[in-house]
Amino acid sequence: MGQGPTRGQKWMISVAAMVLVLVVGFLIATRQLPHLLHDRIVAALEEHFESRLEIKTLDVILFPSARVTASGVVLKHKSRNDGPPLIVIDQLTAETTLLELFRAPTRMSRVRLQGLKIHVTAGKVHSGEGRPPGSATKTPRFVIGEVVADGAVLETIPKSPDKVPLVWELQRLTLKEAGPGKPMSFESELLNAKPPGRILTHGSFGPWNKDDPSLTPLSGHYTFRDADLSVFKGISGRLSSEGAFSGVLQRIEVQGETDTPDFAVRVSGNKVHLKTKYQAVVDGTDGTTYLQPVAAAFGHTSVLARGVVLSKHGVQEKTISLNVLVREGRLEDLLRLAVKGKPNMTGAIGFHTGFLLPPGERDISEKLELKGSFDIGKARFVNPESQAKIDKLSNRGRGQPHDEKDDSVVSNFRGGFSLRSGVIQFTNLAFEVPGVDVLVNGTYALEKQEIDMHGTARLQARLSHTTTGFKSFFLKAVDPFFAKKGAGALLPIKIQGTADSPSFGLDFGHKKTSANR
Repeated sequence: MGQGPTRGQKWMISVAAMVLVLVVGFLIATRQLPHLLHDRIVAALEEHFESRLEIKTLDVILFPSARVTASGVVLKHKSRNDGPPLIVIDQLTAETTLLELFRAPTRMSRVRLQGLKIHVTAGKVHSGEGRPPGSATKTPRFVIGEVVADGAVLETIPKSPDKVPLVWELQRLTLKEAGPGKPMSFESELLNAKPPGRILTHGSFGPWNKDDPSLTPLSGHYTFRDADLSVFKGISGRLSSEGAFSGVLQRIEVQGETDTPDFAVRVSGNKVHLKTKYQAVVDGTDGTTYLQPVAAAFGHTSVLARGVVLSKHGVQEKTISLNVLVREGRLEDLLRLAVKGKPNMTGAIGFHTGFLLPPGERDISEKLELKGSFDIGKARFVNPESQAKIDKLSNRGRGQPHDEKDDSVVSNFRGGFSLRSGVIQFTNLAFEVPGVDVLVNGTYALEKQEIDMHGTARLQARLSHTTTGFKSFFLKAVDPFFAKKGAGALLPIKIQGTADSPSFGLDFGHKKTSANR
């Protein structure tokens, strides 16, 4: 009989057998791994998003590093079949190590998503009683170090069918430390369509609310640079903004500041440095924004506005509806925005108005609608010739036509106004200078800067005392006819011309209005 294998040979045979078993087992595992991963991925995503998952293809590469590639990934709502799917991914690539594939939870070092589209439908805001939807935590099956989803599209669909879904197109999106039950940090970049400009954001997103995705929390900061306001017909300027936001997808609270150093309205062309501070609540499903409030400042004037920026189905642009208040503004600041050239008047102004800017391609000055009242105090004309007319009017009204012009004469205005189609309609416009009270109705055209007003002038002095010589002598005969309602004289007047050069005259032929009845 031959000699049997030696101890060393037995050891080598044992090692070879073990290696063979491992190789066979590895080959079997390799063949089964795609199926195991497929089942594991499907179970994890369906559980996390409360959805039905479909995958067109799934490939696994183990060397030199583990890589999982999937295409045609679609997550559909379990609870309904109408509307778009929750998530669509054209191609998913996940990278990890072979060892990590078999750990629990599996850690993916990097995941790249191409053609990511997320559709979120608004639900009801949770009352806060008991457990919030989707708050239960389980041991995650996957943890992801970094997700890159450049070109992602997030569409939030409002509850109301007459509102337009809000679409966010993200040129660049990176999420870090993604996993169930925990928020992800993110950095993103998107181009704002109107006004055009680049928005950079960073913050946190999640954890994902699987019961109601529209209640998924988010927070962060943003910067918006070099937005070109000239895309809105009628205004121009380069706007920059920065601020912070927080809330959930369907209700986002935002606060921030804007800076437009060269803001201008076309009808005047004058540039002003416009700054705003604002607080707002944004409906993340349709973009409707509730302003509460916006504080704007330019020159020596501050404006406070509250209202809503509203979206409507089938209308690309939004409707802006505000209540606007100015308490201690400067008339010259407002004239600089509305009138060409240098302002011809100075003074203090306060006003409040409704502000409605409907959508449309018309110039802002033509489609803007205002309705309110104002009070102007201690107004003076900058142009000496215009101020001289006011001085002369005051002297005559006081019965002192020979007096030298008094540069200290100031005017006070108050009344109601409305703006429509580029024309301001003044109602019961009261104009006061020493010796004269004027009450008129009329219009002012923004584009042509033309004035057309008619009403009455109440003089302190009798009509014969407003002039001298033969005119004074002949006017004594008609003094009784114009001395009405306790006034020295009550005359029908008209104010016409332009803002730079107004003219005042008697108006015996004009049809009476509510101001001179």
